[in-house]
Amino acid sequence: MNFPTLLKRLAPVLLALGLFAVGIDQARAADKPAAAPVKLEGLRNGTPLNQDNPPGNFRQERDHPVSERDFVQQPPLIPHTISGYQITKNFNKCLDCHAWQKTKESGATKISVTHFKSRDGVELDKVSPRRYFCTQCHVPQSDAKPLVPNTFERAKGMQ
Repeated sequence: MNFPTLLKRLAPVLLALGLFAVGIDQARAADKPAAAPVKLEGLRNGTPLNQDNPPGNFRQERDHPVSERDFVQQPPLIPHTISGYQITKNFNKCLDCHAWQKTKESGATKISVTHFKSRDGVELDKVSPRRYFCTQCHVPQSDAKPLVPNTFERAKGMQ
């Protein structure tokens, strides 16, 4: 008897054993006292999706010199305050300075050419929708102390 034939004959038995094991596991779980329900809390703190949360009490850092990156694919950090910057589907404050046609006047860093490619690698004439919301990847840099001790070291090639 070859293996595929053996497997076809044993499949119903293996399925029955698996269902039996699941049933036993369910029966054991039913015997245990129910744990207290876990209370999940999101960042919106119960605010409905159609309303805005009030702004948090976060201290914005003053402008910094551009910091070095800690690993090769790290998005650059934002070296200035972005307090009050608006990024919506209709407007992106970052592009007032970082758009290619405005960098000479503003002295800001140009947006990387990678931000002008679609998901399929097609070059676009404007920032790709998947790269439009800058703060998904780029965050303001800070000199804050780590919240917990850690042993993080920069990538060897970046030192």
